[in-house]
Amino acid sequence: MRLLLVAAAVGAVVPWTGRRGRGGRRRDPVTEPVAETDVVLVLDLLDVAVASGVALPRALTVVGAAIGGRHGRALAAAGGALLVGASWRTAWAGAPAELAAVAETLAPSWTAGAAPGPALRACAEQRRRGRRAQLRSAAGALGVRLVLPLGLCFLPAFLLVGLVPMMVGLARGLFG
Repeated sequence: MRLLLVAAAVGAVVPWTGRRGRGGRRRDPVTEPVAETDVVLVLDLLDVAVASGVALPRALTVVGAAIGGRHGRALAAAGGALLVGASWRTAWAGAPAELAAVAETLAPSWTAGAAPGPALRACAEQRRRGRRAQLRSAAGALGVRLVLPLGLCFLPAFLLVGLVPMMVGLARGLFG
């Protein structure tokens, strides 16, 4: 019974304390920094939205609202500007530099009427390939950087644990 009372008290207190920041004030989700969404994820989300039949301005607005943060606000602002008749450049004027790939990928779709899905998928795949190449390069560089510390640690250990006892045993057999 006592355990139930403690669990109920913790359950009642945790939601109240979880919403508060330092000093007991409530956190404001609008002003607090949000981790920015990866551009590849933005491209994938826009591809899914456009594939479902949503118009490009609406897709930008919905994806922007879903991801939030600075990128989300820029996407939503671009979608809203396109809905009210702004030009492509004007709509993307305040967007962060990270979203330039999104704007460049979707520009032919808006200006020439090309299907945005294949372009979004191709851009996302190209960025993934580039990221994989960077990771492979970093992994190779890490292997090279680890050779010296491993050599400095394992070579003395091998000598002390492997060769010294063998030499001592041989010396005892020869001289003893």
